Amino acid sequence: MDDTLATLGLGSSEGGSVVPEQLTFDDDGRIPNTRLATLLFRSGGLEAGLDRESVAQCFERLFSAYDWPPSWRGGVYDYHHYHSTAHEAFGALSGWGKLRLGGEAGRDVEIRAGDALILPAGTGHCCLAASDDFLLLAAYPIDQPTLDLIRADPAEHDAAVARIAQLSQPERDPLGGAMSRWWS
Repeated sequence: MDDTLATLGLGSSEGGSVVPEQLTFDDDGRIPNTRLATLLFRSGGLEAGLDRESVAQCFERLFSAYDWPPSWRGGVYDYHHYHSTAHEAFGALSGWGKLRLGGEAGRDVEIRAGDALILPAGTGHCCLAASDDFLLLAAYPIDQPTLDLIRADPAEHDAAVARIAQLSQPERDPLGGAMSRWWS
């Protein structure tokens, strides 16, 4: 899998994936967020000549190999929302997107083709802007196949927090690293 990581610009010189940026967000009463870090793996640049389908196949191989089966391709909704029944991983297949993570008072991040983003359950996300060709591949841990979608709503908050507390932590991140390195 190190070859696939290198093709995506996500390989480190020591083997395995690059070290991710780790972002955390506070509970705002509407979006729970979590103490677990959102992980942003930045690509150092895709291998020359890769088209979007080749990038998708690379992410599909990686995610599948580490028990994060690919689920769908698309973008991110333009309203704040989160999931309480699954952690979520994105592989950016093409273009760029500016996302706000963590809810209204969260942080804006830009992701580009080759980047991977892992959102722990409860982490708010919303698309603020994107290129016309922005496309993501989404995946979820193998034991978390059911996905809910919850808007920033205080009435949903406490029940969502209870569901999130019951979720398992994947053994590996979708790029193959031990999840305990990032989520302990």
